Amino acid sequence: MPSFDIVSEVEAQSLDNAINNLKKEILNRYDFQGSKTEIDLKMKDKNLHVVTEDDMRMRQIQDVLISKLMKQGIDPKCLDFGKEHYASGNMVKKDILIKQGLDRDTAKKIVKYIKDAGLKVQPQIMDDIIRVNGKKIDDLQSVITACKGEDFGMPLQYVNMKS
Repeated sequence: MPSFDIVSEVEAQSLDNAINNLKKEILNRYDFQGSKTEIDLKMKDKNLHVVTEDDMRMRQIQDVLISKLMKQGIDPKCLDFGKEHYASGNMVKKDILIKQGLDRDTAKKIVKYIKDAGLKVQPQIMDDIIRVNGKKIDDLQSVITACKGEDFGMPLQYVNMKS
């Protein structure tokens, strides 16, 4: 029986390349000359720690980060910017979380959407992925097309197609 998986993953090497390009650009920009800006990626925790001097620089770092991610083919929806915190003195810090895997609520929304589409497939939630089974590959491709047209708030990849 043909099947495929719906996942939400960020490729670690592309993410690392985007962060390294971000660091290079921030280091070379005129408006960041002499600033105390730190950007640290913790791949183990899927967390990007940013410390800079003011809100304006923090927004500029976020804008450059989004452009670098897009150049590497990573959807910026995988980032959870959260809140800014004031570190010691006049420094601003922010922990940007990189979302990996489908959370339970998003997975339920996707399964409900697939069932409401009326296609002859069976979606099921398995930890942080959704496995979709069907009798015909055409039905599975219709599910992929339908899900690509809908915004679920996270980037989705369609992998492991088996016939």
